[in-house]
Amino acid sequence: MRLPALLALALALGPDAVAEEIFSEYTDIDIEQNCTVYDQAGDDGGDWVSMICAGYRGYPVILQYSDLRESVFYGFPPIGEDAIAWESFGVFNSTGPKIEWRIERDGDVETPFATIHRWFVANPVDDNGKQIEVLVVEKVGQLSDGEGCAVAYVVATGNPNANEKARRIADGRARHFRCGDEPSVDAGSVPLPDVVRWTDNRG
Repeated sequence: MRLPALLALALALGPDAVAEEIFSEYTDIDIEQNCTVYDQAGDDGGDWVSMICAGYRGYPVILQYSDLRESVFYGFPPIGEDAIAWESFGVFNSTGPKIEWRIERDGDVETPFATIHRWFVANPVDDNGKQIEVLVVEKVGQLSDGEGCAVAYVVATGNPNANEKARRIADGRARHFRCGDEPSVDAGSVPLPDVVRWTDNRG
């Protein structure tokens, strides 16, 4: 396609289509190398810990653990909040080490607006040790509002093209999603395990 035709196409699509680019970057959670414990159970026999980990270019990842379950917040939490909402699954679970960040580039400004993170969740109906894998799409908390939460759950087990589905949902919903609204679910042939959410981060 010649340059005049490309310019005409760009004008037809509008200025947002020209300025905006969305791409992925990946970071790893390494508890031993890039996480710091900021709160944990005392001598009362509790089993919980809260850590802050390095994320993408200054955006932190807050990882909470309690009773073989995890909850993760991506980005900057609300200022003045005593507790970050606990979002997890009712059964035992853990997160994978790699986080995919969906990033919007507008000129020289790059803003991570969503994450896609693979979770490994105990199968509540099949006690054979095989876990259900779920891609959790989360809105990234920004310095301006600290609003971060689950936007969607894409069950990767028994669900072809789960990664592509998660990216489409992240790009289409995360930036305008209001925390408190119901996350969407793409379950394929395997049901989504029960999810839980509460504001007491002790689990």
